[in-house]
Formats: sequence, structure tokens, C-alpha cells
Amino acid sequence: MKAVIIAGGKGTRMGNLSREIPKSMIRIGGKPLIEHQIELLKKYNIKDITIITGYLSEVIENYFKNGNEFGVNISYFKEGKFLGTTGGLKEIERQLKEDFIVMYGDVMINMDIDRLINFHKKKKGTGTLVIHPNDHPYDSDLLDINEDQKVISFYRKPHNKNRYFRNLVNACVYIFSPKILKCIKKGVKADFGKNVFPKIIKSEALYGYNTAEYLKDMGTLERLKEVRRDYKSGKVARFNRERKRKAIFLDRDGVINREIDLLHKIKDFKFLSNIDKAIKRINQSEFLSIVITNQPVVARNLCSIKELEKIHKKMETLLGQKRAKLDAIYYCPHHPDKGFPEENSEYKISCNCRKPKIGLVKKAEKDFNIDLKHSYFIGDSSRDILCGKSAGLVTVGVRTGKGCRDSNVKPDYLVDNLYKAVSLIMKKDDNNKNTI
Repeated sequence: MKAVIIAGGKGTRMGNLSREIPKSMIRIGGKPLIEHQIELLKKYNIKDITIITGYLSEVIENYFKNGNEFGVNISYFKEGKFLGTTGGLKEIERQLKEDFIVMYGDVMINMDIDRLINFHKKKKGTGTLVIHPNDHPYDSDLLDINEDQKVISFYRKPHNKNRYFRNLVNACVYIFSPKILKCIKKGVKADFGKNVFPKIIKSEALYGYNTAEYLKDMGTLERLKEVRRDYKSGKVARFNRERKRKAIFLDRDGVINREIDLLHKIKDFKFLSNIDKAIKRINQSEFLSIVITNQPVVARNLCSIKELEKIHKKMETLLGQKRAKLDAIYYCPHHPDKGFPEENSEYKISCNCRKPKIGLVKKAEKDFNIDLKHSYFIGDSSRDILCGKSAGLVTVGVRTGKGCRDSNVKPDYLVDNLYKAVSLIMKKDDNNKNTI
């Protein structure tokens, strides 16, 4: 597979740093950012690379030359005028006869590219977009996908304040079929996310590859500082999916939001105190934040899947406004007891995803390559605690919601609320690191 790195921007938000070098040549750990991308591509045996340049192109070309010293083959296309993220690809259309990967030159990336390629080949779409939640969705362009990971909507910022949105952001790494080139106008400045994707999703199949791996643009001085810190700490290296991650699994009702029996109306969803601070603290650690929740309201026909997901969009939107995020939400809509006239019979089944069964935990383990042995489950009921114990997780009960008073099943730890549960886990994790 061929790779194209788009590195023609001026980096105006980088101040003096980008006056003498392109922003893609700013150093992280002693190497230009774009060199890290080239090394990543080479690791996954992608060695045919074209760099689209513009501003101070000679700096890039003089450093990498033909790529021989880096074990790859590099060619260049210099834009006469800046054509956004799309125009340069159209200009080299004749070189792109097979599926190809695109990276933006100002994004620090460490991800399992083989897995991304396999996803793209399986879906057989016009394009695959790498996507993820971030901690500032309120000022990001957002998108949504369906159960088959097909992109169904794009939402430009600023967002409608009267709506709630899923926290999914375009991470600016793509795999395209050459068919995408027919959607780009030659010589016209345009952006994939703003001008191309929203126009073609009804005619072309675009899929979202959702990942928690390391993808962070360093287009501002603040983000550059964060990327450098993450690289120095080893966080960038550890966040490739080839390496296992720790997770904190969270129940929803009674842990994150107020316990209301069979909550099914969006207006009734309200956070408990300090929830954003608790989840933000998880985000600042190396733990994933993953919700695992039973939602039999669907089986009982109190609400539809669509209405349930609107509640989850409210949860994600409100957290995002406080710069907190969930890495994933898994829910079970089923209930085993059937025979009631008002029920939704499609969901009245015995399943392996309803807690205390561990089907959703195992799905998350597979999706994110989670190290269950060093992960935790925070819940307020016996179902949560039994699920956590059955999955081999350390369990932490909270006194909110049901308060772990619904049976004699005891968690490994019992604390007052989610914030104290997260604080306990962070203290234990720090102690474990200090003893290694």
C-alpha cells in the first residue's frame, strides 16, 4: 500500500517555531514529527511514500531526500498554491491506482496500521476514517456512525446548543480507494472533513475506525507541549493497540447519573456530583474509561434503541463540555423474562451481554486489547460486582444508587461515590508503579 503525507501547511498557530521550518518538521524527541510517521509506516511495511509539500518544502526534501537513508522510497509533490487537504491528492491522481493511506503531517500517530488496513479491506468502502472521542468535542467537527461503523452524519462546529451529539472526531488518518479522487475537483482548494465527506456520504460508503490509540495533532503550541510530554513519558509508545491497555469499567445508573428506576426519558438523565471530575481524572491517566450498562428499557418497550442512544449522546455532550470523555459505551438492551403484552419481543431474550454475564466486558477486551488482570469495575449493584469478579477485574462498589446493598455480594472495595472510587484506583496504580 502507498502512503501520502500532507505536509504543505504554514503552521501559523505555531508562532516563531514555524517561521524557518514547516510544522511537520518540528522535533519530537529529537526527530521531526514527520520522521515518526515515516518510521511507523515502515514498521508496517509501507515503504512507498509521497509527501505533498508547499511552505518551505526544501527543508523537508533536504532532510529526507529520496528516503534511502530511512529505508523507504520517498517522492514529492510541491503545490504551487495551497489546495487544502484534497487538492494535492488530485494532482498526483495518476500515482494512486490502488488503495492508499493518507496522514496529515502535523499529527503524532502511533497505531496498529495492519489492523486498520484489515478493517478497510473488510468493509470495502470508498474510504475509512480513523475516528475517536476527544476532550473538546464542543469546538470540534463531529460525526456519527451506525452499528456497522458506516459514517451517517457530519456536524460542523459551532454545534446546535439544543441538540446532543456523539463524541466522535475525525483523527485525520484515512485509507482511500482511488474512487475518492472522482469526488475532488482539480485545482480547487478544499478540505475532506468540511467540503468532501459531508457531500458524498449518501453516494459513497465511508466507514469509521474507532480507536483509543495515540493520535494527537500538534497544530498549536499547547498541543505541541502535550505531545512532547507524552513522548518523553513513553505514553505515545504504549498507546499502540499491539500493547495491552488498562481500563476502568463503569456502570451507568446510580454510578454516573442519578438512579431512576427504568430511566428512559432524556430529561430524567442527570449527573451525580463530581462525575466530570472523576472521568477527567481517568482520562488524564493511562486507563480507558468504558461504560458497561444493562438497559432493559428497550426490551420493556419503554424506549427505542434510538431514544436510548440519545440519552447516551446527552451524557457524552455534557461530559465534553467539561473536557471529559468516555472511550466507549456498551449496553445490553435485552431482558430474559418474556410474555408481557407491551414488551418488545425482539429484545426479550436470554443473552451473554446482560450483567452479571461478561459478554460486554469481553467485547471491550477484544476491541481495545485490554489487560483485564490490571483493570477495574466500578458499580453500585450485585450485578456489577459479580460481572467484574467473573471477568477477573478488581471491583469497587459505590454507595450511590443501589449502594451495593441489593445482595450479600461484596466488592473488593467500597467507597462513597465515583470520584472517590477513581481516586482509590489512581492511588493503588501509583503504588503499583512505585513497587516495580
